[in-house]
Amino acid sequence: MTASPPETRASLILRLQDAADIAAWEEFAEIYAPVIYRTARRLGLQAADADDVVQEVLSAVARSVAGWLERDDRGAFRAWLFRIARNLSIDFLTRRKHRPWGVGGDDAEKHFDEIEAARDISSHFDEEVQREIFMRASAVVRSRVSDVTWQAFQRTAVLGESIEDVAADLGISKGSVYIARSRVMKRLQSVVKSRRDNSNDEV
Repeated sequence: MTASPPETRASLILRLQDAADIAAWEEFAEIYAPVIYRTARRLGLQAADADDVVQEVLSAVARSVAGWLERDDRGAFRAWLFRIARNLSIDFLTRRKHRPWGVGGDDAEKHFDEIEAARDISSHFDEEVQREIFMRASAVVRSRVSDVTWQAFQRTAVLGESIEDVAADLGISKGSVYIARSRVMKRLQSVVKSRRDNSNDEV
């Protein structure tokens, strides 16, 4: 069974209200746990604390998603999830046993002011989601094309190797590399679009 790109489908969010829906929670965690972890690390947490934040965020979603769905002003799901991840990360940073600075707190206040001013953290969260989308869409497409086709795409479009070098190494023409790259790009776009057309991030 191939992986599917991680769009937050309305149906998935609705299923999260049921704590016993193991499949929904596994899918949700697979999509967002890596994103939450990397966001926590970017906010300054150590690896072990970032792992704890992931678990706390998932627990917070489980407790709050039903109430969030009932709100008329709820906005986008990802924005809500980011706020939870951000607030819990900052909470971890303020706990004495996790605090990496002096008891006086001046450095801590300065650090949190910097976090407040770091508007790119929110966009980083979205970038991380898009990264997960690409990685999982790639898993789908990778299973549907030949190894040579995938290598031609990955090495030129992702790794930045020259068309000439890749063609020579794979034993194919430069034209074949261009065709392979175009074919994979179209399939990636199709896989992502097919899920987006049936998803609604705001429910």
